[in-house]
Amino acid sequence: MMAQRTKAQQNYQRIAQKHIPKPPIFRNSCNAFLVGGLICVIAQAINNLFLSRGLSPSEAGAFTAITMVFLGALLTALGLYDKLAKIGGAGSAVPITGFANTIVSAAMDFRSEGYVLGMAAQMYKIAGPVITYGVVSAIIAGVVKWILVH
Repeated sequence: MMAQRTKAQQNYQRIAQKHIPKPPIFRNSCNAFLVGGLICVIAQAINNLFLSRGLSPSEAGAFTAITMVFLGALLTALGLYDKLAKIGGAGSAVPITGFANTIVSAAMDFRSEGYVLGMAAQMYKIAGPVITYGVVSAIIAGVVKWILVH
């Protein structure tokens, strides 16, 4: 009895596997490339704008990152970043705007619990480990560089 059930299950799995639609990997990869590339082109245009206004490359880079985080957060708040993510998949998640989207999305889910205990707490749950990792990594890199120079 058990052997028949197992064989029937195997038969069913084999037939079901034939009818599962194949994911459009090539199309999804192209969409991710195009959306991620478009985000990067926009960032480069913003960076060029800041450079043309007389900022140094490091200042322009910082202001570009700030602008891109703001744009990612704004598009998320307006509900547009999710539509972009449906088209671009991982292409929308990789740039810095994806980080802003992650933080704002988590916060928006908890806005009914208030601004401090709801939204701010949820933003820190996502951003806190990233910021902590960045600070600790910078300290370690600084110490290693200081040791190598001295």
